[in-house]
Amino acid sequence: MTYKSDIEAIDALSASYKKIREEIGNVIIGQDDVVKSVLISIFSNGHCLLVGVPGLAKTLLVHTVAQVLDLSYNRIQFTPDLMPSDIVGSEILGEDRSFKFIKGPVFSNIILADEINRTPPKTQAALLEAMQEKIVTVGGQTYPLPKPFFVLATQNPIEQEGTYPLPEAQLDRFMFNVFLSYPSFQDEVRVVKNTTANRQIDLQKILNAEQIMYFQKLVRNIPITDNVLEYAVGLAAKTRPNTPTATADVNKFLSWGAGPRASQFLVLGAKCHAAINGKYSPDIEDVQAIAEPILRHRIVRNYKAEAEGISTEDLIKRLL
Repeated sequence: MTYKSDIEAIDALSASYKKIREEIGNVIIGQDDVVKSVLISIFSNGHCLLVGVPGLAKTLLVHTVAQVLDLSYNRIQFTPDLMPSDIVGSEILGEDRSFKFIKGPVFSNIILADEINRTPPKTQAALLEAMQEKIVTVGGQTYPLPKPFFVLATQNPIEQEGTYPLPEAQLDRFMFNVFLSYPSFQDEVRVVKNTTANRQIDLQKILNAEQIMYFQKLVRNIPITDNVLEYAVGLAAKTRPNTPTATADVNKFLSWGAGPRASQFLVLGAKCHAAINGKYSPDIEDVQAIAEPILRHRIVRNYKAEAEGISTEDLIKRLL
């Protein structure tokens, strides 16, 4: 797959993105911002955490994305008794008295980690190592994961009993933290109409693994001006309390700010956001468009913010 120039390649990415959106729209009704965030994180080679109540089509969305992008897909249901070997695989003694490695469900292009906060930290860590390193180590042997590799984890915000919230360091591995809201009345009417009739949808495959990896490289190659880069880094730096760049709100309401990974994702996300909208270089608006889901899980409010009812989103909006 070759293009005469990066400009032609960006046009192809923008056109592919529109086709993918249309194809997913045949199955997933509404949730436009969620679909956009998931696709940006795939093209930026990041991972995505979806937070929403049950029944908002989180699983269906991931399955649909895997079909349209022609990628292998596995769903892992996280439970309190899930072991690390249930995710990465394990060594078994073969008939020839030698150990052989049986691959776990993590060996797939797209992994749906369903209800990731239901499982103990040891098992969460097994998946998070795979996310970060794109490899799995079992019995001293290293096994590379298929490329591209993308984790979409879901979390249910209601039931907190019997859950193990992800530590900040592990949350930081996710490029986006996306909140799913209830559908509008009109969207819900369409959802119910489509899902209660005998309607079969054959999804078209728009891209394949090789093309996705090409576009991931392309996104990194997109040039960015110094002022936009400095705006992105400055935005992350402003969230750190008791530092020279912190705002009065940040010093008053935050106990912890975003680290350098936030700056990296703000730049990558802005490059990808520009490309899917047919622009050849990102501007400050592109950084602002993706800032909320990138910063949301990287800043920690203090008791004052909670007492005054100031949400993380309020603070991000003030920073923007």
